[in-house]
Amino acid sequence: MSEARSRRIESQIQRTLAALIAREVKDPRVGNVTITGVKVAADMGTARVYFTPFASRESPQQVRAGLTHAASFLRGEVGRRLSLRHAPRLEFVIDDSVEGAARLTSLIDRAVAADRATHDEGGDGGSGGA
Repeated sequence: MSEARSRRIESQIQRTLAALIAREVKDPRVGNVTITGVKVAADMGTARVYFTPFASRESPQQVRAGLTHAASFLRGEVGRRLSLRHAPRLEFVIDDSVEGAARLTSLIDRAVAADRATHDEGGDGGSGGA
């Protein structure tokens, strides 16, 4: 399968799953979920679905369990809506890249603040008058 076709299918699966999970999945463990990416295997046998739960009362592992429980329903609907002869088996993976990015941003902000504090303490005394 060509890389362009693979990416197109991944994008279509991502959009379809986002709509299905928001409207059709009734499992209370799932709640609000953002599908952050889909990676389809070369043989189209499996698709890794990366997700981030937000504003959820459940732990990410519980959300994953809810999605895994709904996987066969979601697989069938994806196959029907995208007219795929063989819909890939869905594997749900918690995407922690958002948390990692937030952690890095926090570290950078603290480093910048510390740098500014250091320059403010010792840097202003040497600037004489006109």
